[in-house]
Amino acid sequence: MTDIIIRKTGCAGHITLSRPDALNALTWDMCLAIEGALDSWCNDPDVALVLIDAAGTRAFCAGGDIAQMYAAGQRGELEYGRRFWRDEYRLNAKLYSYPKPTVSFLHGFTMGGGVGVGCHAAHRIVCDSSRIAMPECTIGLVPDVGGSLILAKAPGYCGTYLGLSGDRMDAGDAIYAGFADHFIPQEHWDDLKAALITTADVGAINAARHPAPTARLAEWQADIDHCFAGGSLADICRALPDRPCPAITHVRKLMAYNAPLAMAVTVKIIQAARDTPGIKKALDREFRYTYRCITQGDFIEGIRAAIIDRDRTPRWQHSSWDHVPNEDVAQMTRDLGQDALQWEEST
Repeated sequence: MTDIIIRKTGCAGHITLSRPDALNALTWDMCLAIEGALDSWCNDPDVALVLIDAAGTRAFCAGGDIAQMYAAGQRGELEYGRRFWRDEYRLNAKLYSYPKPTVSFLHGFTMGGGVGVGCHAAHRIVCDSSRIAMPECTIGLVPDVGGSLILAKAPGYCGTYLGLSGDRMDAGDAIYAGFADHFIPQEHWDDLKAALITTADVGAINAARHPAPTARLAEWQADIDHCFAGGSLADICRALPDRPCPAITHVRKLMAYNAPLAMAVTVKIIQAARDTPGIKKALDREFRYTYRCITQGDFIEGIRAAIIDRDRTPRWQHSSWDHVPNEDVAQMTRDLGQDALQWEEST
């Protein structure tokens, strides 16, 4: 498969996302290929660790290949997206709990599905070009691929801020918020990879790391906590000051474009991940929304506005943040029963 390069080199299993012209967007076949490699290496004595990186200069992985989901949804083929998400989420859970060290190199854009592949690794490396985000609410989705769990673990209510806004984190912010671990300038990456492939000694990562850049989010933490501690989107809306500080001025502009229903559900699933953490629990809650989003949510309209017509004027179901009925949120988050994720399934 030319979209992804999978090989064993030295002590390492090495996965390289290889769709640079598409910002290494993740396809269904790529998900299955990564899962197959992880399964085959799990008990392979020749593989001591796993490296995950990407080709090109612009992105590690800018998200999932959502154009295919849009096309299937337009045809009324609901199972395409649901099956894709089932397989993707199973991969995310395996990466999170993988028994061998995993190391990801997150240059450029890492967003959405890219977070699911790169930010569940045990050792997550960023550089000056790194820009990490969970921008799903801009297309009528919620932070998924296990992202709600990472957001729930962020300091204070930083995760709620990031989930509702889709704000892009640089290397310093990503480390502060728990999406990355190590700042290493990209010019040192080839030498580090060579050392890991040769020795399988993850201590080489600490030896190569540099001090993390200053985190803007740390400077904004008090203002974020004041405004984003509410238990609902309406609570957060009411807490935003009329004369906002720089952090809130910034987030208002970002949230103004996003789907109110998706944001309302995002508040709930991040809070649920704080209360009852666990990667499979988080993915199960996320899937309740994504399973329904093609027919009951704003996903199709969000994709139309963002990547099909590119008019950036989505017509969301709800007109404002503070008028999303509780029953609509409940409808998108209730248990799926027999349609819930099945972790042993492989398609």
